[in-house]
Amino acid sequence: MKKALMAVPSVVASGVAALPVLTCPACWPLYAGLLGALGLGFVDYTPYLLPVTAGLLVVSLIPLLWKAKQRWGYKPLFAGILGAALILAGKFWIDHSALFYAGVGLLLAASVWNIWPVKASACIACEDP
Repeated sequence: MKKALMAVPSVVASGVAALPVLTCPACWPLYAGLLGALGLGFVDYTPYLLPVTAGLLVVSLIPLLWKAKQRWGYKPLFAGILGAALILAGKFWIDHSALFYAGVGLLLAASVWNIWPVKASACIACEDP
């Protein structure tokens, strides 16, 4: 169960990155209602979307780094970093949705890869006494 919870930051970061940049007029009533329910009224969150998304992506990479040598090594971390870079590039710099979704898929795949159980060693002589 603890291992499955390590994938949660990737899902949250991907969800925040999927927020539109106030270009979708159909989404405005949703955000106005949500922010109004919180007592904030309609706030232009666009300037804060890049730093919040980048921060949450960094948080989503921490479980990939934590005890990496005991699981699959640093390969899932590198895949997660590439996925995070694709998310940022596809959302904010290049503005290409296919690149964004490829990054989301890669980050989620890296998280699943990271929590996948490692096979036990078959070498009995290599085990610690």
